[in-house]
Amino acid sequence: MSLLDDETLWRSSVVANCAMNRERGLASYCRELGVDLTPAPGTRWVDLCCGSGKALAEAARADVAVVGVDLVDHHVPARPGLSFVVAPVDQWEPAEPVDLVTCVHGLHYVGDKLGLLVRAASWLAPGGRFVANFDASSVRRADGTLLGRALSKALREAGFTYDSRNRRVAFAGSGRPELPFTYLGADDKAGPNYTGQPAVHSYYDT
Repeated sequence: MSLLDDETLWRSSVVANCAMNRERGLASYCRELGVDLTPAPGTRWVDLCCGSGKALAEAARADVAVVGVDLVDHHVPARPGLSFVVAPVDQWEPAEPVDLVTCVHGLHYVGDKLGLLVRAASWLAPGGRFVANFDASSVRRADGTLLGRALSKALREAGFTYDSRNRRVAFAGSGRPELPFTYLGADDKAGPNYTGQPAVHSYYDT
């Protein structure tokens, strides 16, 4: 298997997927992540792989700061409390700590998924939270086998929670967790995952 580096992966038609997350509204975000995402006044919210940003536009108000980040420039118009950044989510980071980081089905298309989990958790202000859809079966060893219990154990010890039934990963509070895996590259020919959409497998040295 020939693994792709980040820059090659960003150009993949699988990563530039327009079907998965382009038109989701706020109610869909809440269902997918299992949390109420109505922002309280003063909330700083970053949404990774935001698609069109429709959900963010529904939540945006002048008294919150909502930022959507996506590789593809296909966003609804910005409005008070809402802005967009066109950038790879695995390279961008906010200028200051944030209260909420979300990623609805976006990790399926990221190369270094575990690296992004660590980075996103490290952005949180005290009392903040990170929550994302996460398919543990897309994270593999160099020989293609699943990380399985080794991944579950490492996530737990780093302070993450993983809901395997609903395929959600979360982190609460501030700090920079660490995971004991070295990213090797990605495969954009993994085929459909549980969503029915083509996804990316990520490979790590343990």
